[in-house]
This record gives sequence, structure tokens and C-alpha cells, in this order.
Amino acid sequence: MFMSRIAIVTDSNSGITQAQAGEYGVSVLPMPFMINEKTYFEDIDLTQEEFYRMLAGGDDIGTSQPSPESVMGLWRGLLKEYDEIVHIPMSSGLSGSCQSAMMLAGEPEFNGKVHVVNNQRISVTQRQSVLDAKLLVQKGLSGAEIKDFLEEDKFNSSIYIMLDTLYYLKKGGRITPAAAALGTILKLKPVLQIQGEKLDAFAKARTTNQGKMIMINAIKNDVINRFGGMTEEKGVWLEIAHTHNDEAAQVLKQELAQVFPGYDIHIDPLSLSVACHIGPGALAIACCKKIHI
Repeated sequence: MFMSRIAIVTDSNSGITQAQAGEYGVSVLPMPFMINEKTYFEDIDLTQEEFYRMLAGGDDIGTSQPSPESVMGLWRGLLKEYDEIVHIPMSSGLSGSCQSAMMLAGEPEFNGKVHVVNNQRISVTQRQSVLDAKLLVQKGLSGAEIKDFLEEDKFNSSIYIMLDTLYYLKKGGRITPAAAALGTILKLKPVLQIQGEKLDAFAKARTTNQGKMIMINAIKNDVINRFGGMTEEKGVWLEIAHTHNDEAAQVLKQELAQVFPGYDIHIDPLSLSVACHIGPGALAIACCKKIHI
């Protein structure tokens, strides 16, 4: 039986570094940033440390999406070696890069060969989709079948994010200055939720510890009521993400492990594209239901 050779492509919003891309056997498009009118590429000439230093310094930082030339150039190179490509960009609800890739995949040279997955994932849940896609390739699924599988699986994940500051949401026009000022005076820690394509308000906490408990309880509720429960098989992947807050993420990992003993818990920095809008000091907990074929 002929098995198609399938390449997996994602972007740096997945948290997969260029070095890890080589280890995993996938390709990662670096996300571009405009900083003081100069273009930088995540993990190529812009590190996490440099980004947060510029952010703290008040530099003018804006996000962009990979150019059509960079996307098509990567695809053309891969199609010299592979029969098909499964391309997993960040959530269509948070960036235009997914729609752009879908449009490019309709070009005659890519039509039927490049399958763009619109499964509305970001950061650690997008990374899990890439690992799932690699597993599905090994199971012998075609590119079109992998796309369909991942899109049908899109709601089997959750992310909850606690912010340390409202400054960047206000700066980006996502909340009013009055709401930001009130939240700052009351020292509120907003907890946001990414479910599907939207980033929504979920709860407000008065302390960091209260915010962490809100997130842990929300994830536990999702696992029990949506993802099959806390079973011996440990049917979910648990993940923690953060914006320039690794020490606090390690503490949160220990606290989460007390509620989910024996589960593997992966930690990654949150994508810089998300960090632009929420600032440093954020903590997030995510889970993905393990796939079954």
C-alpha cells in the first residue's frame, strides 16, 4: 500500500522553537514583529529576553503574519521532498494568518497538496496539535484525513490565563481605560479563557493564589465534565504557559500536580504574539484531550 510522505508545518505561536522543530521533524514559520518600524522574527533574531526588554522599555511593538512569499517558499521546498503538507497555524480567531494560508493553499500548485488546519489552537494546545499530527502520519492517515481529524477535535482543549497587569489590554484598546484603572486600583487579576476562536473574560481574582485556584478548578471541571474524567489512563495532556514568569510557572506546576497526581505537565513560554496583548507576568493552564484512533 502506498503511503503518502507528509510534512507538518506550524508557526512559532506553537511555542516550538527552531531547535525543537529539528528534533520533532517539523517546520516552524517564525512570526514577524514590527518593533520601532523594524521587522524581527521570533526565535530567529528576536529572543524572549529581547522581546520583554523592549516591551518594558515602551518600544512600539506590533504583530504581523508571515508573508505569502515566506509561506509559499517553505511549501515549495517541502513539496520537493514530500507528497503533502499539513499546515497548522495559530487560531483563526486570533490572527489572519490562518485565512491567508487557506487562500494560498487554493493556488493551483498547492491545491490538494497543502491542507491548512483551522482548529483554533494557540501556544501549548497548538503544539499538541502538531504532535498529534505527527502521530496521525505514523498511523497512515492522509493529509486530508489529518486535517479533518484535527478540526473535529478542536473543542477538546481549554486554556485559562491569569494576567498580572491590565496595562497592555488597555494599550491595545481591548478594554477601556476606565476599566483598566478600576481593575488596577482594586488590584484585580483577570482570568481569561481561550475556547475555540475567542479570547474571553472568565473570572476576576483578588489575589494570585485565588486566580490560580480558579484556573485549576476550571481545568478540573473540564477534565471531569468534558474530557472523560480523571481515569487511570490519564486521558488528557496538561500544560502550563507563562509570559516571562518561569519561576511562578514551576510553582504552579507543583500545585497542579497535587490535583492531578501522576500526570505529565509540560511548561512553555506563551507565544510572543499573545504576550504583546497581555504583557509579562501572566500564567496559564491548558489541557488537551488525548486523541484515539
